Amino acid sequence: MASQLTRMAFAAPKMARSYATAPHIKAPLTLFGLDGRYATALYTAAAKENVLDTVEKELKQVSSVVAKDKSVQTLLENPTLNRSTKKQGVQQLMKSGKYSKITSNLFETLAENGRLAETQKVIAAYQELMSAHRNELNVVITSAKELDKSTLNKVADALSKGTVAEGKKLIITNKVKPAILGGLTVEFGDKTIDLSVASKVTKLNKLISGMYFIIYCEG
Repeated sequence: MASQLTRMAFAAPKMARSYATAPHIKAPLTLFGLDGRYATALYTAAAKENVLDTVEKELKQVSSVVAKDKSVQTLLENPTLNRSTKKQGVQQLMKSGKYSKITSNLFETLAENGRLAETQKVIAAYQELMSAHRNELNVVITSAKELDKSTLNKVADALSKGTVAEGKKLIITNKVKPAILGGLTVEFGDKTIDLSVASKVTKLNKLISGMYFIIYCEG
């Protein structure tokens, strides 16, 4: 019965929304778009069966396989393969990986609906739901060079005092991007704080360009 309900939840966006709002089960975050609907339906089904963490682990495994195996990439992304062939392929993939019924149902339904190309987006959306479920806030700090632990802790401490991060567990990721020249950018939720040298240079260039324009017009 549970697997039947899961399939119904994945069968169409309307059904997915209906199942996602089932009594006693509520997603911790409202996601939009097709990938958001699939991820929400998956989260609801997994929560009902108490296998949220299991499904999360399996999706990470699938993502890793997709990144490493060209044949799996082709299976998911090649538009010339018909849906029947893709469904058979994902069934074999799920069987060989010994994935749970809920995870298998997701990929079979994506194949049936011609949406396997959305796999990585659905996985990312489910991870977003799980982060919200654990009351986590993912923070990406981009710097020209790798930052030491002390600096990362200072940024985390400053963020934790703000209303957006209050009471949340901060998950810090440091990305290195030499192109920003110096300083750093901080991304969390839907916010970005740009303190990079590159940003300051861009603003300065715009200011100088504006000054030249004024001088030209008045000259």
